[in-house]
Amino acid sequence: MSEEENFSYPSIDPSVFDLIVVGTGLPESIIAAAASVAGKTVLHVDSNSFYGSSFSSLSLDDVTSFLHAQKIVPESTLSHSPVVNGSSNVDGEKDYVIFDLKTKSIYSDIEISSLPEEESVKACSRKFNLDLSGPRVMFCADSVVNLLLKSGGKHHVEFKSIDCSFIYGANGELSAVPDSRSAIFKDRSLGLTEKNQLMRFFKLVQAHIEGSTEHAEGSDESRRIKNEDLESPFIEFLNKQRLPTKIKSMILYAIAMADYDQEKPELCKNLLKTKDGIESLALFHSSIGRFTNALGAMIYPIYGQGELPQAFCRCAAVKGAIYVLRMPVTALLLSKENGDYKGVRLASGQEILSQHLVINPSVTGPSSPPRDPNLPEECSESDGKVEVIEKIARGICIIRGSIKSDLPNLLVIFPPRSLCSEQVSSIRVLQLGSGLSVCPSGMSVLYLSTLCVDVIQGKKSLYAAMNTLVVPPSSENPKDTSSIQSENAGDAKPTLLWNAIFIQELEKATSGGAITSCLTPDGNLDYRNILESSEKLFHQIY
Repeated sequence: MSEEENFSYPSIDPSVFDLIVVGTGLPESIIAAAASVAGKTVLHVDSNSFYGSSFSSLSLDDVTSFLHAQKIVPESTLSHSPVVNGSSNVDGEKDYVIFDLKTKSIYSDIEISSLPEEESVKACSRKFNLDLSGPRVMFCADSVVNLLLKSGGKHHVEFKSIDCSFIYGANGELSAVPDSRSAIFKDRSLGLTEKNQLMRFFKLVQAHIEGSTEHAEGSDESRRIKNEDLESPFIEFLNKQRLPTKIKSMILYAIAMADYDQEKPELCKNLLKTKDGIESLALFHSSIGRFTNALGAMIYPIYGQGELPQAFCRCAAVKGAIYVLRMPVTALLLSKENGDYKGVRLASGQEILSQHLVINPSVTGPSSPPRDPNLPEECSESDGKVEVIEKIARGICIIRGSIKSDLPNLLVIFPPRSLCSEQVSSIRVLQLGSGLSVCPSGMSVLYLSTLCVDVIQGKKSLYAAMNTLVVPPSSENPKDTSSIQSENAGDAKPTLLWNAIFIQELEKATSGGAITSCLTPDGNLDYRNILESSEKLFHQIY
C-alpha cells in the first residue's frame, strides 16, 4: 500500500494522439501495433504493472493476488483522481463533460486450493509463468504465426512444440491423435481396418485441398468435395465416409476442435459445417513439418502466452507508440455539443485527446451515462458496452510429474459427455513442462477449459477431468501418491500440488463511433478468432 501511495504518475508529452489504447491484452496490442505501422500516433496505457492484461503469464504469487483481487472488487469506479463535470477545459474553453469509467471483473466463482504441499510450491513462485487464459496454443501454419513472421514479432518470442495430442475414449484410455501417415501406421491403438479408413479419408481431404488450389488457378473441380457436402453438417459427411466412432471422435474434437456434441444436432449449440471441418483439417496438416524444430502441428511460446502481446507491443514501440504501465484511465471526455468522444482523463489527472479510443473489456463506461443539461437529447452513448454471450470454466493446476512420463508438453481432449452426462462441451487440457520455462524442474502445469452455461456444471466437468488425470496429495503419505499407476496407460499418475478454478465471462467485441471495446479471451484453443476480431475492429477504426 505504501508503495502505491508513493508512486508518482509520469507526465505524458504530447497530449494529443490519433489513438489511445487502454489495456495491453493481445487484441489491444495487435491493434496498437497495426496503427503504429500505419503511421498513427499511439498512446498505450495499462493500469497493471505488467503487460498482457487477461492474456498475461504471471508468477504463482501474482496469479493468486490477481484472482483474489477479482473476488474483492467485482465492479468499481476508477476514481484515482477527483473528477468534476466540466472542471477542466481544452484550450481554455469548457467544451466537454467528464463521465467516470468503471472497472469490472470478467472472472467470478474463483476457487483457489489449499493443499498440504502448497508452501513448497509457493517457495519457488517466481519460477512459474502461469497463463490467465489457458489452455492456448498456436498451429504452425495459422494466421497469427504468419502475422508474427510478417510484422517482425518473431524476433521477440521463441516457441517449442507440443509433443503429442491425446483423446479420451469410451473405454477410459488416452489414445494418441495421429498427425501424419507414419504416425497412423505406428499407432498400436488403431486396427489395420481403422488405419486404412483414416488414410483414405485424409487422402480425400488432401485431394480436395489441392483441387481447391488448382481451381483458383483455373483447373477443374473433379478433385473437390461437392458444394452440397461442404454446406452439410460435418458429422453427416463423416458418416457418409463410414468412419468408425473412434476415428470420427478424433477428427471432430481433437483436430477440428468442435466444442459441442456433434452426434446430437438437436442439442448442439454450434453444429460444425463440413467446409469448416475441412478447413481445420487443412490447417492441422499444413502445420505439420512447417518448422524443423516443431515435432507436431502445435507450438507454444517459451515463458508463456504473455510473450505474445509483449511481442506486438515491442513492434508498436519500435514504430513510435508510447507505453505507460500503472496508468489507469479514469474518465471519458465527451463533447458538450453532441456527446462525441474527445479524449480521456488519466489517474494522474492529465487529460489526453485522441480521435479514437480502444478499451480493454474490463474497463467500461456507465450503461446509461448521466445526462448533463448542456448535452442535447440526441447525444450518442459512447459507453463501450459489451454483451455476455457465454461462460468458460477455466482451471490451472500445478502437478509433480507428467501425465505421460516421456512427454512434457501435450494436449488431452475429453469429448462431450465422455466423463459424465452433464459435460455438454469438450474439455481441453494442456500440459506444459519446465522446458518451456513455465515451472520448476520436476513439475508441470495443466490448463483446463470448457464452455458452460451453468457455473456448477462447468466446474463439475473440470474436476472430473482433473480426477481422471491426477491424484490429490494424500495427507497420510503424500510422497507415495506420485507412484499410483494410471488406469489409462500404465504411467504413474502425477500428484496435484496446487490448483485454481474460476469462471470467465465470454463477451463480444463492440465498436461504436470513436470508442471500440475488444473481446475477452475466447474458449478456443488457438488465437485465430482473436486475430480475426482484432483485424475487423482495426478496419472499422481505420
